[in-house]
This record gives sequence, C-alpha cells and structure tokens, in this order.
Amino acid sequence: MKRLRERLRKWLSKRRLSKPRLRVDLRERPELLLVPAVFVVTMLVWEFAVPAFGIDAYVLPRPSQISGALRTQLADPLFWGHLKVTVLEAGYGFLLGVAAALVLGTVISQVRLIERTFMPYVVAFQTVPKVALAPLFVVWFGFGMTSKVVMAAVISFFPVLVNVIEGLRSADADRIQMLTVFGAGRFQVFRMVRLPSALPFIFAGLDIGIVFAILGAVVGEFIGAKEGLGYLLLQTNYNFDIAGMFAVLVVLSVLGLIAHFIIRFARKRLVFWAEENRVIGA
Repeated sequence: MKRLRERLRKWLSKRRLSKPRLRVDLRERPELLLVPAVFVVTMLVWEFAVPAFGIDAYVLPRPSQISGALRTQLADPLFWGHLKVTVLEAGYGFLLGVAAALVLGTVISQVRLIERTFMPYVVAFQTVPKVALAPLFVVWFGFGMTSKVVMAAVISFFPVLVNVIEGLRSADADRIQMLTVFGAGRFQVFRMVRLPSALPFIFAGLDIGIVFAILGAVVGEFIGAKEGLGYLLLQTNYNFDIAGMFAVLVVLSVLGLIAHFIIRFARKRLVFWAEENRVIGA
C-alpha cells in the first residue's frame, strides 16, 4: 500500500510538471487589460452622462436600455430570420465578388495588354459611389435577395482585386529567374512563386472585402427589401425605437467582428510566414 501511494505521488508530480502553465504578461500585451477597461469606462460614462445632461431616450438611449432592447430582439424568432437573410446575402455576395476579383486580378497581372485595356474601366467603375447603384440593382434584380447579393459583390470586389494584382506583382524576381533557368514553365512559376507571394495580400483584401460585403447587403436592404437587418433598422427608425436601432447596430458590429476574426484566423493558419505590416490593408 505504501509503495502504491508512492507511485501515485510520483505520477501526480509528473503531471504537474508536464502541465503547461498559461501565463500572460500584461506588460508585453497591455491591450488585454486596456481594451475591456476602455469599454467598461465608456459604458459607465455613457450610462450616467445621458440622464445627467437631460438627454431624452429617443435621442440617445442608455446602454442599459440598449441591452434590454437587444435581449428582446434576441428572444424574437423573427429577428433570427432577419439575421439569417443578411448573413446569406453578405456571404453569397462576398464569394461572388472574391471569385470575380481572383480571376480578373490574375489575368490583369499576367497579361500586360489586358491590363492596359481593362484597368481604366475598372478604376472608373470604382469611382462611382456604390450607394448610387443600389436603386438600379433593385430595379434590375427585384426586391429579393439577388439585388443585395449583387450589391455586396460589387462593394467587396475592388479591395480584393487591388490586393490580388499587387500580390502577384510582388513576387521575388530572383526566384522567378532561378525557376525559369531550371526550365520551369509559366504555370509552375505562378504556382510556386507568384501565388505564395500573393497570399498575404489576398487575405488582406479578404479582410476588407468581408466587412464591405456586410455593408453592401445592408445598403441594399435600405433601398428595398422585405427582410434583413437593414430592413429591421428602417422599421425601428419608423417606430422611433432608437434603443432597438442601437441594438441592431450592435449585432451588425458583432457580425463584422466575427467575419474579421474568421479571415484573420484563416490567414494565420495558411499564411503564417507573412509580416502583417508589409501587406496592403492589413
């Protein structure tokens, strides 16, 4: 029995030594403390400053009122239907815009004649305010999901396109020359040098594009829709439910943050070697 207890004690001591200790040095990462501290202070000041200055709730509601409206919306099944529609519109539009940007950006960066021919039209199209195109898309594609998907695709297209072109052009010329000397073809050079060099830029474009896609979906819902978070924002505005409007804005912010962190997580997994400060839009 004594020998058994001795073995158990040794096994437990080994487990304690082998167990990794997760310690965070706040001196190296002060944002872990500062970010929640700033949020808490801002909410407290907001909560007590609104009644202190006599601001009415229909002008600027307190955070407690906004959280109450948010809880009410989250308990309503119709809210989740609106959220689903906006997520689908932004997701489909983002995929469509990314696919078009990858294809066109690759062609433009590899064929000089196509770049000189089509790039001026692409830049001219980008200068057009996208909000001004939303009524046209509603007329062309109707009040359903299609017009919002097209709107999200158009808004998210250009940031991805610019980063694809710049990324493919950023490939190391010496590596390309070395592969060419050893007999590598154009596709091999693209696959082994140009595409890996462009991945950090592409993910930077995706990071911007996914947020723009959500913006495009909501803008399309403002112009004409029967469901979605943009439609819900208009309804709360018509009803002078300002706390409800803020609650929908909070949900949209959280949705954008989730999309942003998904792209960042994928980037760290797939393009872990890249330095963020050397990438456009990072």
